[in-house]
Amino acid sequence: MRNGEKGFTLIELLVVMAIIAVLMSVAVPKYFQQTTRAREVVLKHNLNVLRISLDDYLRDTGKYPESLNDLVEENYLRQLPLDPTTDKRDGWVVKEDDEGRIIDVHSGSPLQSSEGSEYAQW
Repeated sequence: MRNGEKGFTLIELLVVMAIIAVLMSVAVPKYFQQTTRAREVVLKHNLNVLRISLDDYLRDTGKYPESLNDLVEENYLRQLPLDPTTDKRDGWVVKEDDEGRIIDVHSGSPLQSSEGSEYAQW
């Protein structure tokens, strides 16, 4: 075999590296899919929180806010939630009524979700 020498042969090291490479090629795509799904879950939650806050503001004041910062100033939110697809708090795209008041909010990301729809349509 090795005549009493300590250590690994080059062939043994190459076999181990090949096994590690095969395992990594299976694990890494799953990891990135999970991070994408986690961002989408956070985005859905943050959009839900914003929309509930808009509805609460409407219920309390009888009108929608003029800006998202009004929700923070009036203590409906502690701070604007982060859009996980753009990593910005001020990247939200708002939908306004005829009076310029915010009635809905969407993500400002141009990317597509794992479902195939654009984040801006959520």
